[in-house]
Parts: sequence; structure tokens; C-alpha cells
Amino acid sequence: MPAASKELNVPRWIPSTGWWNSANCLTVIADLAAIDQKIKAESYGVFANTFVRAQLYNMQMEKTMGPNSLPITYYGNHWPTFPPGWKKPPFIQTDGFLDNYYDDEGWWSLAWIAAYDITGDTRYLQMAESIFSNMAAAYNTTPCGGLWWDKSHTYVNAIANELFLDVAAHLANRAGPRSSYYLKYAEEEWNWFYNSGMINSQHLINDGLTSTCQNNGETIWSYNQGVILGGLTELSKATKNSSYITIAKQIGDAAIANLTRDGILHDVCEPNCGADGSQFKGIFARNLQILQQYSPEARYATFLEENANSIWTNDREGDELSLIWSGPFIYPANASTQSSAMDAIVGALATS
Repeated sequence: MPAASKELNVPRWIPSTGWWNSANCLTVIADLAAIDQKIKAESYGVFANTFVRAQLYNMQMEKTMGPNSLPITYYGNHWPTFPPGWKKPPFIQTDGFLDNYYDDEGWWSLAWIAAYDITGDTRYLQMAESIFSNMAAAYNTTPCGGLWWDKSHTYVNAIANELFLDVAAHLANRAGPRSSYYLKYAEEEWNWFYNSGMINSQHLINDGLTSTCQNNGETIWSYNQGVILGGLTELSKATKNSSYITIAKQIGDAAIANLTRDGILHDVCEPNCGADGSQFKGIFARNLQILQQYSPEARYATFLEENANSIWTNDREGDELSLIWSGPFIYPANASTQSSAMDAIVGALATS
């Protein structure tokens, strides 16, 4: 907890990771709080501090797609910094947790849903709904259907659309009289996503669509195999339709079969995943935990336990956790590698 929460509970606020990564840091703290009463008591202050300070953050940020469709985010005031000669975008204040990328907004909406689940504080649920409204306003405005990755309309990709589904399905289970509104979006998005072609014949999700709305055949990242598991689990909860769980397990099994070596999860960017790719594996572990808690399978519990044990044995230096879960420890660790590895450890603890 100290290594993860210190990134979010200080006046400077985001010292060693990025904007969307910080939402994931907040989420793993909430997941740990759900199984540890001491952490739960401490987490209230972290949530409250982040809720206020993050909205005051004056951010200079731009994303680009690197090799193998690896997103690379540059920042004007912390690592990873803009390359020399880069035409930098203007600073923007992150009021309401909105920026120029719909996937970032989805991460923050999920983070505030997680904080709401722990605290019951309706400010957090209302914020999650407000963020979703911004995403929904752009839904189905692309030539392919679904949601754009960015507000510049350059790419229709898997992650933004999975997050749209995941947020809508989460809200459908929490928004009381407004639940049917979110369920409609979740079902519509899933129907579109399932038929978009992004899920290939191996039950794996490629990164996105071409300009002609075909599967682009780009990298099978672990986080794209993960977010969909949480979204389908929440959709199954909302509808009592077990077919969503069947599909989730097909994707989860395919990911474990194709993205592991000796049972340990890897992404193809290792050991050079930057600040974005270093977050990916934990997102898979977190969402596999969600699926496992709803519809248990011994193989998923084993996977989470083996990855957590490997991190602790091979990828740890003191209380810091690094990028490659099978080891060795790569210096320096940061809030992204720490929170990602913590997702696997929390997942193992929560499902043991």
C-alpha cells in the first residue's frame, strides 16, 4: 500500500507515472482495500486527495502509436518527456477527469466506481457517470461504429471500446433507477464489438480496426484480453445471461495459452514497454480476478497464484516491483510497474 498510495496522496500528485496509469493505481488500491480492513481505512484519504487534486492537475500530454501499436504517452512535466523538437500541445486542466482520449476517461470512470464500491460515497459514482456521459456523446460517430480512441478521430481501437462496455456494464449494476440506460449502452456496445472483427479466430483481440473497418492484425496486448473479461462479467451480472461468461472464458483461456511462458504472463514489448505498456499485464490479472470471483475455475486461481509468487520471488527488490514478472528486477521500478504487479498479487489474494 505505501508504495502505491504515495504516488496519489501527495500535493505534487503524479510524480512517477502517467495520467491514465494513475487511475489504475487508484483502482488497485481499491481492490486491496476490499480484502484488507486496515488498507480500507487508509484508502479513504487517498481517494479524497486524488478526487480533489487530480482535477486541478495542469497537464501537457500527447499520445502516439509506436511499434507494434504500443501507445506511447509523452508529458511536459514528468517522464516520459517529449522528444527533442516535438511540437508540444497546450497545457490543459483535467477538470472532471476528461482529456483528449476516451480510453483515459474510461480508466478514470472505472477508478471512481471502484472507490464508490469501497466507500459508498456517491460523489465518486456521480463522477463516474459524468465521465461516461462524455464518452457516450461520441459513441457511434465513427465510420465503423463504436467509439473513437481519441477526440481527434484518428483510430477505432479495442481498448476504448472495451472500456466503454466495461464502464456501462459496471454502472448498469450500480446506478439504481438509471441502470437501464447504462445496460442499453453495454448491450449495444457488446453486440457491435463482437461483430467488429477485432476478436480473431483464436479468440484473441487484436489492437483495433483499419480505416476500412477491418481487423488490423496488430499486437495482441494483455490488457485488451483483460478489460473485456471484466466487462462481460458485469454484463452477465446485469442480465443473468451466462453466455457472456462463456465467451469471457474463451478469451481468458486463449490469452493464458498465448501470452504466457512457463505459466507467467508477458507482453511482447518487454523489456522496453515504456510508461504505457508496463501497465498492461496487471489489467489482465485484475479482470481475470473479477471473472474468477463471479464464475470460479481452478485454472484461473492457479494462474493468479503462480504469477503472484513469481513476482514476489523474481521481480521484487525490497518493497518495489518491476516490469517482468518472471524476473529479473529492472531498475527503476515506478508506480506503473508497481501497481501492475500489485494487481496480480491482489488478484491471487482475493481468489485464494
